[in-house]
Amino acid sequence: MPELPEVETVRRGLAPVLEGAKIKQAITRRAGLRVPFPEDFSTRLEGNRIDRLHRRSKYILMECADGLIVILHLGMSGRVTIYKDGIAEDGKPPEIGKHDHVSLITEAGDHILYNDPRRFGIITFTDNYEQSSHPLLKNIGPEPLGNSFNAEVLARGLGDKKSTIKALLLDQKLVAGLGNIYVCEILWRAGINPKRIGGSLSAAEISSLVPIIRDVLTEAIAAGGSTLKDYAQTDGELGYFQHSFKAYGREDEACYQKKCSGKLKRIVQSGRSTFFCPKCQR
Repeated sequence: MPELPEVETVRRGLAPVLEGAKIKQAITRRAGLRVPFPEDFSTRLEGNRIDRLHRRSKYILMECADGLIVILHLGMSGRVTIYKDGIAEDGKPPEIGKHDHVSLITEAGDHILYNDPRRFGIITFTDNYEQSSHPLLKNIGPEPLGNSFNAEVLARGLGDKKSTIKALLLDQKLVAGLGNIYVCEILWRAGINPKRIGGSLSAAEISSLVPIIRDVLTEAIAAGGSTLKDYAQTDGELGYFQHSFKAYGREDEACYQKKCSGKLKRIVQSGRSTFFCPKCQR
């Protein structure tokens, strides 16, 4: 499932095309994805102008001129592709396949196509005044790249929790947008065993986690995210941060930490694969 870096990469790709654009056509080709599309999908969007795109956790929010907010979640296999001037690489309009469920066509002629084979994504509406109370958004914690996230906030969130640090960092109420891949990378860099109880972390360990979280996410965004299966950027290019993985997917391979002779191990936590070095992650 796309995590914060992948979603932010998609947002950055969409922003130059959609911010300030007026929607000429808004087309749905099925009743919905994980949830039904709004019944007024076309009528609310057609003729409306998208003023701003921003991200909240793993959601892209499109703020429209009339106060409408389009909420987009890519689910497990959602992909957004931009066809500038409505033209594909072969110079023709894009061919619409069976998994191409939504099209937004701007008055400038750009075609934004949403494809989702597994249909676990979400495209729905809210209004500006209801954004903070919307069920998908209201319980999300601070953004890890924002000023509201710091060691004090993280320490307060961990408290005396008995859950593992891996599970806690995946909790969107504690911190927004972290997923399985990047938490593995973060804990490897921090030298923290993913099986550690969250409440057992020292103040020094918590303080070290915050800049590491920021660094891993920033590097992944700069690399266009990670492509493991379905994810691609809005121009069709694949992310390449997976080539920088130090932990995720490296079972039985040598640890990259200096002076560590250990090998990476894979365990399952809450149904998800965790990769770590038992020797240097304490």
